[in-house]
Amino acid sequence: MREIYQEMGIGDRVYELGQACEEKLRGRFAAIDQTAEYNQLKVIRAMQSRKVSAECFMGSSGYGYNDLGRDTLEEVYASCFKGEAALVRPQVTCGTHALALALMSNLRPGDEILSPVGKPYDTLEEVIGIRPSKGSLAEYGVTYRQVDLKEDGGFDYDAIRDAIHEKTKLVAIQRSKGYQTRPTLSVSRIGELVAFVKKIKPDVICMVDNCYGEFVERTEPLEAGADMIVGSLIKNPGGGLAPVGGYIAGKQECVEQAAYRLTSPGLGKEVGASLGVMQSFYQGLFLAPTVVASALKGAVFAANLYEGLGFPVVPNGSESRHDIIQAVTLRSPQALIAFCKGIQAAAAVDSHVTPEPWAMPGYDSEVIMAAGAFVQGSSIELSADGPLREPYNVYFQGGLTWPHAKLGILMSLQKLYDAGILTL
Repeated sequence: MREIYQEMGIGDRVYELGQACEEKLRGRFAAIDQTAEYNQLKVIRAMQSRKVSAECFMGSSGYGYNDLGRDTLEEVYASCFKGEAALVRPQVTCGTHALALALMSNLRPGDEILSPVGKPYDTLEEVIGIRPSKGSLAEYGVTYRQVDLKEDGGFDYDAIRDAIHEKTKLVAIQRSKGYQTRPTLSVSRIGELVAFVKKIKPDVICMVDNCYGEFVERTEPLEAGADMIVGSLIKNPGGGLAPVGGYIAGKQECVEQAAYRLTSPGLGKEVGASLGVMQSFYQGLFLAPTVVASALKGAVFAANLYEGLGFPVVPNGSESRHDIIQAVTLRSPQALIAFCKGIQAAAAVDSHVTPEPWAMPGYDSEVIMAAGAFVQGSSIELSADGPLREPYNVYFQGGLTWPHAKLGILMSLQKLYDAGILTL
């Protein structure tokens, strides 16, 4: 084993650190596998209950009327996530698009969005209109209000109560941390927040950005009282096989509104060709629990390895996990770039490419992204990224298999060592 790691470019010292770290995590990894087993059975049960058949894998074209595979898949998602309905479509291009669709379809001029968990993810700033952009919700007369989390990561319940008023139509809860170092929200904490909000204004829509969180726990936010969850198929639920797509699941009314916005009033879910991606969508969902488990192991491994070397990490090495993202504070642009070069060098695809920072659309600073992926931009695959701004945090996620996630983390450490940024 040592010899093949050497052939891959991993030196003895980095290899030994990795082996020692992995040995200490065997009990933690066993618990992750148990959650994966539970969620695997949950997905299979959902597929069996909706009588998924080989005919479901046949695609449709044109209008996509009576697409059995598409309609059945949406029933499977609704069953799996405990929602009344779901919209699962290849026409949804990414997570930001899915979130924009959920917001724009369920809000009207004069309504207000409240974020009780602080600043939203960078790409949503232009959707909302915090940063002016063509077609933003602000241009349509939808306002935005924000309540920051407390310094300890807790909810500021007094400020949330004061922020809710007659125009508050939708409460947007971002489960994962985005480009921040705040705690990711567990399903139980989301449930507490939703219950608090509903006591103040029962008719408010509670929407959860579920990106990076699916199948990390045994339950999902709809089971904790959320009205709508939103995510991307090139993250957790696509299992690395979905080539594109996004989903919205939850209350029937919320999902119907999104369908009418995605297609057209009067058409809704009845149209939208599946274009031959149904088998990938089904099989990706089937694999998702075990793929997510591999990514989780990688995140826990990275947290413990880098924490042991003195780097601040969020979550820390012993905290419970509620998404697949691991933040590491690297303190310098050189370290951030070296880390990402390591992740890229460990890829099966485009390992020969060197990632460079660039002005990526939707972000307010240069961003470096490493992702040698089978599906372009897929962040359930081994990837890392971060904005080139202080404190130079890198956000590591993904890994379709645990051995690949492990190689990526060791390679990132090797690049930091080779660049003289740290000593071992």
